[in-house]
Amino acid sequence: MFPELGQIALILALLLAVLLSVVPLVGSLTGREQLQAFARPLASGMFVFIAMAFGLLVHAFLTDDFSVAYVANNSNSLLPWFYKFSAVWGGHEGSLLLWILLLSGWTLAVAIFSRRLPAVMISQVLSVMGMICVGFLLFIILTSNPFDRLLPNIPADGADLNPLLQDIGLIMHPPMLYMGYVGFSVAFAFAIAALINGRLDAAWARWSRPWTTVAWAFLSVGIALGSWWAYYELGWGGWWFWDPVENASLLPWLAGTALMHSLAVTEKRGVFKTWTVLLAIIAFSLSLLGTFMVRSGVLTSVHAFASDPERGTFLLMLLAVTVIASLTLYAFRAPVVHVRSRYGSLSREIFLLLNNVLLVSATLLVGIGTLYPLVLDYLDMGKLSIGEPFFNTTFTPLAVAAGLLLGAGIFSRWKKTDGGWLGRKLLWPLAISVVVTTAVVIGYGGFKPWAFAGIFTAVWVAVATFWDLNDKSRSRKGRLHGLKRQSRSYWGMVLGHLGLAMTIAGVTVVSNYGIERDVRMSPGDVATVGDYQFAFRAMGQRQGQNYSSQYGTFDVIKGGERIAVLHPEKRQYSVGMRVMTEADIDAGLSRDIFVAIGEHISDGAWAIRLQYKPLIRWLWLGAVVMAIGGFFAISDRRYRIRDRADETAATANSPGEPLKGNAEAVS
Repeated sequence: MFPELGQIALILALLLAVLLSVVPLVGSLTGREQLQAFARPLASGMFVFIAMAFGLLVHAFLTDDFSVAYVANNSNSLLPWFYKFSAVWGGHEGSLLLWILLLSGWTLAVAIFSRRLPAVMISQVLSVMGMICVGFLLFIILTSNPFDRLLPNIPADGADLNPLLQDIGLIMHPPMLYMGYVGFSVAFAFAIAALINGRLDAAWARWSRPWTTVAWAFLSVGIALGSWWAYYELGWGGWWFWDPVENASLLPWLAGTALMHSLAVTEKRGVFKTWTVLLAIIAFSLSLLGTFMVRSGVLTSVHAFASDPERGTFLLMLLAVTVIASLTLYAFRAPVVHVRSRYGSLSREIFLLLNNVLLVSATLLVGIGTLYPLVLDYLDMGKLSIGEPFFNTTFTPLAVAAGLLLGAGIFSRWKKTDGGWLGRKLLWPLAISVVVTTAVVIGYGGFKPWAFAGIFTAVWVAVATFWDLNDKSRSRKGRLHGLKRQSRSYWGMVLGHLGLAMTIAGVTVVSNYGIERDVRMSPGDVATVGDYQFAFRAMGQRQGQNYSSQYGTFDVIKGGERIAVLHPEKRQYSVGMRVMTEADIDAGLSRDIFVAIGEHISDGAWAIRLQYKPLIRWLWLGAVVMAIGGFFAISDRRYRIRDRADETAATANSPGEPLKGNAEAVS
């Protein structure tokens, strides 16, 4: 009975999504306020029914209802309850339902937290989000129903969740990643609404910017969690493999980063309007592209879910309709925007524009490297493998250039910056960065060109950020007063830039100075990696709730002193008898020591992977710091419409008027 209620809830949610797509939009175009007033109730009702369906699927997993095909294929009675819960999104159908739940949640959040916005604008925004919900609800109902029954042949037990996914990383990673993916739908909806009603102005950018920032923050955390999961769970010790599915999450992150900075210029100076709208369309389109790649069957990956051509065709049609419709509207409406604001060749606007160009170029390179082999294979034109060398060679220079521009742009001014003044301002941060980078490179064992470039970029961004913070904290009442008077948006920028510096430092150091050895070891053997010795003491056995394991005991020794004892495992799961590697890691802020057991060779010998990973935690901590900066920035009070005067100013362009440029200049 409960699964049937779930199906009914999804159908009712679809009906409300259709009404949300049509009724408020018609009201906004005809000026009928009574129709516009339906937007918020419809958004709320849609969320309630989708949440009901999701809750019923969770109930099916927790009660071991193996009459539901999706539960039978992705769970087992021996599975711990918390993995049963995360198994809800461990397969295609459930992960798609989670996506739709989060999409409806974002729609409800816009309805709740945008009450002071003009009714016309919010009606159009919610209608656009309703249209997106319609597409995904049709997809799940027609091709991916998670409530399909196995009647009358109900299995006695389930096939179990993939052991790779029986991990804390799966519990957190997909929801965070989807929050980012789906969050860009809000920026997209605001952009489409702005094109429809002709309000490409600073007010539109101010409304859209916090939603974009929080989506970017969630996506940053989601990507970091995925990288962390791949690092310790797959047993390889890698943190990013340029896997096509990993790239699918990087693409909207790069576009979203460009969008955030472009929105800042549009809000502050009233320029880059059409470029900002285009970036909003691109960011959400790339989120849909990532969904297509993961769920269409075009990829073979531990991250991919589906292999059904029907599903792939449906998603491709949904992506095509979204892209074609939005770009067609953009082509008709964007060219009539006129911008009268001016800025010099050396200004903050120029630095932000150049950084946007680099970010979009990086997005194109990653997209081409990811999609080109798939297109060739689909057209039967041969198979082509594009791997790590291509991405490292093309992406790294762009990332370094973007970081160098970021550090210089921190000191620039809106409209015009004096070149001599800027050069003098950069002199001391530049000198400090060179000295610190040289010391770090020597400390880690020697000069490597790209290592020096990456570390210098990280140090440069950090030093420039702290230098600017020092300048802004100067006050007659003392530095503490100077720091307190800075806006939350500014503090968010500081944290974002420092987090980026940490990530760049972590990526560079671990890539250039990490050490990895694959050795043959028997109990009693000792192997050396860098300054560390690994003494293989013994093998033992233990029994888990749904697996048995063989585990090793390794003493990690440095300078003649034992600093850690590690117990890597080889687990065999009771259902399916699948064998998995579970690495053990001695984690630290400055380095990780990583041990993983491979195959049993002979005579008690095992294949062992030993790794020294300097600063690897910094790349994940940096992502967390960036996300905290994003959340801090959206709490800035200027993102709230505070009085009727602001609201009146925001509605200066009526839906029937031509688009107007905004000459607002904020210095």
